[in-house]
Amino acid sequence: MLYGLHMALKTLGIGIWGTGIIAEFHAQALREIPNVKLIAAYNRTPEKARTFSEKYKISFAATPEELLNNPAIDIICLCTASGNHLEPALACAQAGKHVIVEKPIEVTLARCDQMISACHQAGVTLGGILPRRFGHGAVALKSAITTGRFGQITLASAIIPWWRSQEYYDSAAWRGTQKLDGGGALMNQGIHTIDLLVWLLGPVKRVSATMGLVAHKNIEVEDIATGWIEFTNGARATIAGTTTCWSQNGLPAEIRIHGTTGSAILQDDKLITFEFNESQPSDQSQIGKITQGAGANDPKAIDTKWHKTNLEEIIGAIRENKKPSVDGIEGRKAVELILALYQSAQQNGLPINL
Repeated sequence: MLYGLHMALKTLGIGIWGTGIIAEFHAQALREIPNVKLIAAYNRTPEKARTFSEKYKISFAATPEELLNNPAIDIICLCTASGNHLEPALACAQAGKHVIVEKPIEVTLARCDQMISACHQAGVTLGGILPRRFGHGAVALKSAITTGRFGQITLASAIIPWWRSQEYYDSAAWRGTQKLDGGGALMNQGIHTIDLLVWLLGPVKRVSATMGLVAHKNIEVEDIATGWIEFTNGARATIAGTTTCWSQNGLPAEIRIHGTTGSAILQDDKLITFEFNESQPSDQSQIGKITQGAGANDPKAIDTKWHKTNLEEIIGAIRENKKPSVDGIEGRKAVELILALYQSAQQNGLPINL
């Protein structure tokens, strides 16, 4: 009780480890959350950390130890490269800091599990950033599924027809590498939509996939992938993700859910179809709720609104000593599915059981 009261009243200090593009979203979102204070930032390239710290008027940490040993910091947001989350997370856990990790939480299941175990043993919270779960349309869709409004869900699909230029991959040495990106169009760009599909439809039974590199060069990962998923509830889904679809303003990621008593289409976070054989007065009001900036063409164009809601929920859970809705176990699910799709593609589309 005393812990909960203390945490509820306290202004929580936040540190940021890694100061690339995604750290900007964390910093901007955190500024809008009451009773939290951004304290310091660290980057292995000191000049980048110093520039970031000056921009947000916070302390500059020259070493990880300066960040970890700062008594004003309660939580550290890890905004490093995808395949470089584990080691910082272990250091944070050892230092007694709560950890918020950008997607994907890591790029192999062994590294995910090591991170989850370390945070559990240290008694610190591990929260994941999968902000599309918090959008208006996604929440409405989840509620309709949970209450059985689709009847037997039969068919679903996820498509991420996005664009990334060659300059995007060339802009940082880690981009497009297997070790630090963990994958391409699915693991980096598609993971938000894939996570939504798993969150909405539940455990996966088996998958099959094919993928390739068709429009970019000098990268180790896929820029296009297609496949199918069979869920344990009997639903079947097709999936397609790519960074090869140019458009002027960017194309939305789309999820379709169909069942024996209802159908829905979610584009980014905008429900464009939401209909059931037994309609409710509120159904029509769910249509067309627009959230701007989904990053289809430019990752810098993502709206911070989703990040803010995701961060608020994790920070609220830390205050109340509860498990956040997106913890390490939840963050692991999309990684497991994507890795199974990769395994299938490496074996010429052989179905992989999860």
